[in-house]
Parts: sequence; C-alpha cells; structure tokens
Amino acid sequence: MELRPYQVAAVQALRKTMAAGFRRLILSSPTGSGKTEIGFEIIRGAQAKGKKVAFLANRLHLVDQTCRRLTQAGFEYGLIQGQNTSAPWRSILVCSIQSVASRGLPDVDLLVIDEAHAAAGTSAYRDVMAGKPCIGLTATPYSKGLGKYYPELGGALFERVVTAARITDLIDQGYLVSADIWAPSEPDLSGVKITAGDYNEKELGEAVDKPTLVGDIVSHWLRLANNTATVVFATNIAHSKHIRDEFLSAGVAAEHLDCYVDEDERREILERIASGETTVICNVGVLAEGWDFPACKTLILARPTKSLIRYLQMAGRVLRPYPGKERAIILDHSGAVRRIGFPWDYFGQHLDDGKPKKASDTEKEQPERLPTPCPKCSFMRPPRVLLCSSCGFESKPPNEVHAVDGQLVQVSGKPKAQKTIQGMGRYSVYGQLCALAGARDKTEGWIKANYKEIFGTWPNRQETHFEEPTPELLSWIRYKQIQWAHSHKRVAT
Repeated sequence: MELRPYQVAAVQALRKTMAAGFRRLILSSPTGSGKTEIGFEIIRGAQAKGKKVAFLANRLHLVDQTCRRLTQAGFEYGLIQGQNTSAPWRSILVCSIQSVASRGLPDVDLLVIDEAHAAAGTSAYRDVMAGKPCIGLTATPYSKGLGKYYPELGGALFERVVTAARITDLIDQGYLVSADIWAPSEPDLSGVKITAGDYNEKELGEAVDKPTLVGDIVSHWLRLANNTATVVFATNIAHSKHIRDEFLSAGVAAEHLDCYVDEDERREILERIASGETTVICNVGVLAEGWDFPACKTLILARPTKSLIRYLQMAGRVLRPYPGKERAIILDHSGAVRRIGFPWDYFGQHLDDGKPKKASDTEKEQPERLPTPCPKCSFMRPPRVLLCSSCGFESKPPNEVHAVDGQLVQVSGKPKAQKTIQGMGRYSVYGQLCALAGARDKTEGWIKANYKEIFGTWPNRQETHFEEPTPELLSWIRYKQIQWAHSHKRVAT
C-alpha cells in the first residue's frame, strides 16, 4: 500500500525522534487517518533490519482486526492471545496485552501499541514496555498520566508526541469529510454527579433514558438523516436497546450491539449494517474504537460526556470519506458539541505528566468560544457566526459592551491583525513561529516571546513542529521589528 504524504512524513519523524534518543513515542493522528498503516510501515522497516516487533492491542476485536490487516498486507506473523496463541517465534507478533502481561513477552526489539491512550496508569503496559523502544498509536493522546515519570522505566511513560496530521488538514486534503451538526435537544443533567471526571453512569442513565428523549432522537433522525447508515452511542445497554426499539417501531431496521454479544453474532450484525440490511446500529461503546465503516454517514450522540477522548472517538466513526458521502451528519442529543466544541477543533500536542495542575497550567488548546445552536433549526454554528447556513436565520448580535471601573492603557501592536493571528489557533501559530525561528536562526526564547506577545500567555509545553508562515504572521513580525527598531532609535538619540 502506498503511503499518503503525511504518513510518510510521520514515519520519518518517528525514526528521527528515536534516533535522537527518545525511546517511547506517541504517534498522534486522527481516527480514519491510517495510524495502522503507519504502524505497519514501521514494522516493515524493522523487519528489513532483522528486528523482531510486537503489536499490542487491548481488545479482542482489535487483535482480530490487526491479524486480518497483516494478512491482507502480506505479512507472516505469530499470535499471543489466550488459547489462540500460535507461532510465537516469528519476527512479527500480534499480542493481547492481557496475555503477555500474564505470560510474559518473547524478546522483541520494538513494541507498537494500538490505542495507546489506554496505557496510562496501568502496570500491565509498564511491565511490558520496560527496556524496549515503543511507538504508541492513538487519535486521542489526552489520557491523564500518559507522560508521567516512572522509575521502572527510567523516564516518562511516553516521552514525545509526533503529530501526523490534524482533522482540519485531512478534511482540506480530502482524506476525511467534515460534518453538519444539529443539536435538537439535550437532557437535563443538573442533578447528575461527576465521578472520575465524567458523569456518574447510573445517574446519567436515569437522566437520559426517558421515553420523550428517546422518541425525540428518532423523530429528528427521520427529518434530518432518514435512510442513512447510522451509529448511535447510548449511555448504557438498556438505553441503547430502548433507542433500537423506538427505531424499529418507526419502521427503521435497527440493531443493538454490546460486549456480551459473542463473536459470531457480532460479525453477523456488522455484516448486516455493512450490506445495508440494517440501517441503524445502537451501542454504548464497543464501536468507539477499531470499527471501520466508511459508509456510515450519521452519528447520533445520545451519551453525554465530559471526556474529550470518548467524544473524539465517537465523532471519528463518521468522518471517513466514502463514494457519494460529501459530508457526515451528527445529531447531538447529549450537549457534547455545545460543551466541548467541534471535533476538528482538537489535536494532540503534549502529554499529561500526572502532576496536579496549577491554575497557570490549566490552559488547554481548545476553542476560546464554543459553537452555538441556531435558535430556529438547532444547526450548530461556529463561534461568532450569526447567520445559519442551514436555514438562513440570522440572530441579532449580543450586546457585549460592559462598563467597568479602571484605567485606560495603550494597546500595543495592531489589535485587528493580532486578533486575526489569534484566530489561526495556538498550535498553528506556534508551528509558524518555529519555522521562522529555524529559517532566521532564532532561539526558542524568541519563539516564546512572540507567542506571549500574540496570546498574552507563555506556550504550554508545546511540541516543536513546523508550518509555513502565513502572510498575516509575517506582516505582524515585520511590524514588531520596525516598532523595536524605532524604540531603540529614540533611546539612542
């Protein structure tokens, strides 16, 4: 399989970073970007050098999926997974983390870890990773402690992030599709407690699994996404089955899938959704990882969450391109988009070190403003956009003028140009500054000082990357240079 340009660049970046002495890396790349293909290219290169590689997965269906893909790619491999273990002497091994944690892993030269965000906080992964170079693959490198220091590893669990691509880049290049998002309704979560950073499962189920809310899901699907292949993420198994039953009552072919379904039945259910015999498939979380069905056009978010990882994993199910599928549809009945933002607003850039955060360290790369629903049709509009592109309704601008006590101060620089640059996003601007610093032989301090001048805060553990500087940033840098020269000229005279 011929790799895409960003995949080739990612492989090169991984090799370069390892050559620089970093042994445990995270490859951050969106769902649908081909992380497995990048992993296979790393395996191919290691095998060509006579190295032995183990590919670790934490779910049985991910183990099976990796085996199928390796077979399709022409690799010979061994398997370490329960009673299915075979040919463990081969140079490529596909392993269940549960099996190798209990039995041990044969001596290998490299580990490739699928869904590596799951490695945070688990001793099973640390025991296997100790003393070995590792590359973790994930679309969501946001787990707490993914960059935490462990004495047994002699360093962080993962030491560096290599970003292969961002969702916006892949949409622009045609490798992913964007989505039209509606938020017709959301449950009242005012009484639901927060447990371990997300909504309490039991209380959440009681809040969302109500006949009126379930019926609302089906009625809006019939109006906005009728007859499109659809995946539903529900709060619990009972909720998922109730949604399925409501679709069936409306004459829509729907099925439910959960972790208790045996492998044969699971395969039959997925074959029916793939063939079009089934239109809607309802689940809680088993399809959030490792399920590749590009023809799936519609996502129904019926599970409220505060977890960025869970949100992005669910959203990624419908962003893959497919013939005739120009845009996906997301029907948000959970409030997730309003609370978290569009799924393409996020990208991995640094790893959580597991330490308690100070107030100054809590700033994250997320939209300064969140999407808002159109008052007329509930279509989710980007921040600051008043005209709905779905129904044409235009909201009146809010009155944002507030009288406060204080002193007038002079605003330095060009406020309008600076605001334009800020709108590019912190990650993009940091990459542009890195590129300029490299071209002009500037120091890291120069990058940080200009970043702070633009955003008013120091960069928050940004990873070095490079983006072509935009004309707006170049103009702003030139303006600051002229301003600096004039100020020094006045001092000298």
